[in-house]
Amino acid sequence: MNVETPRPSGTGPLRGIRVLEMGQLIAGPFCGQLLGDLGAEVIKIEDPENGDPMRQWGQATVKGSSLWWSVLARNKKSVTLNLRTPEGQAAAATLAESADIVVENFRPGSLEKWGLSHEELSKNNPGLIMLRVSGFGQTGPYSAQAGYGAIGEAMGGLRYVVGDPSTPPSRVGVSIGDSLAALFGTVGVLAALQERHNSGLGQVVDSAIYESVLGMMESLVPEWAEDGIQRERSGSTLPKIAPSNVYPTADGQWLIIAANQDTVFRRLAAAMGNPRLADGPEYSTHTARGERQAELDELVAEFSLQFTADDLVELLNENSVPVGKIFRVEDMLSDPQYKARRSVIEVDSTDYGTVTMQNAFPRLSRTDTTVRWAGPELGQDTEAVLTQAGYDRGALTDLRDKGVIR
Repeated sequence: MNVETPRPSGTGPLRGIRVLEMGQLIAGPFCGQLLGDLGAEVIKIEDPENGDPMRQWGQATVKGSSLWWSVLARNKKSVTLNLRTPEGQAAAATLAESADIVVENFRPGSLEKWGLSHEELSKNNPGLIMLRVSGFGQTGPYSAQAGYGAIGEAMGGLRYVVGDPSTPPSRVGVSIGDSLAALFGTVGVLAALQERHNSGLGQVVDSAIYESVLGMMESLVPEWAEDGIQRERSGSTLPKIAPSNVYPTADGQWLIIAANQDTVFRRLAAAMGNPRLADGPEYSTHTARGERQAELDELVAEFSLQFTADDLVELLNENSVPVGKIFRVEDMLSDPQYKARRSVIEVDSTDYGTVTMQNAFPRLSRTDTTVRWAGPELGQDTEAVLTQAGYDRGALTDLRDKGVIR
């Protein structure tokens, strides 16, 4: 695909919204991905030399391009600009004049140093909304520190409670801190868009990674502050929530069984052939089951080991007990639910031919989310976007000669 190839328009609810993405790695760009999936036009600014480092991240590459990049940069246009040059800063400011949203996740103060702060950009575009994603937020004594997702996960309380109690604090197997900051940032952007209908004005959305993690930590804070209870690592369970765990099967698999609600546990007891288990004081209430979590898990495990995974899933589904296999990707690709909803799709790509990836979520009944193309080649939309912004061929040649664009 070259710069002359027309891009398919989005059909989602954000069709007509223009986003200027100036971040890199995950926290800012994941927000750009979400907005693009929702139909926005996302113009991603990349350094002309190497582009976003995410082009090389991940465990698998094709022709030197990361498969992770194909997902994170989908539905985006790639424009190269060296933001550390006056010419690049001027071009970015010009693009911001027609943007609805700017997304950035540089260290706080960077945009101010480049003359690209919200205060400056909004002089020519009062309705501009700027999402600023950072480790610690734009204010406070830590704001100027480097704040990667891992640090935010630790500071927000997640790392301490993840893992087995016999091991050091663990991490979730994906970049959850960055992704949560992008999700909270996206919610803030959508709220700011709605508010703009009333005021006509934009504003800054300040999404800190540690606060985004903290926002997901349930009752962790009041449990300690009001009752002195520190939640600890608990492996595959949640304390006092029983039975809700992974249980072994006769064919060496593990199933999730979640029967901690009173009515559901009664149905599980019936499926186990022991309906009276739900009648006695030891297990009849949520609180009682929580107090006897370990012994109840042993009973359920003894039951689950009598069946193969498929047979146990069938039995528990017949009894309306929530149960599920622990999916790997190969399970997803063959699963009928995934197929029926097209949860995984194939997307055309110049680098990969086609690439299989997760679809766009959530689903909307009338203006649905879509994946229009995979992550673009570096700078492939530079000329088209800057020409639309008023740069003629001579100006583009000058920028190229100076190394401002690629």
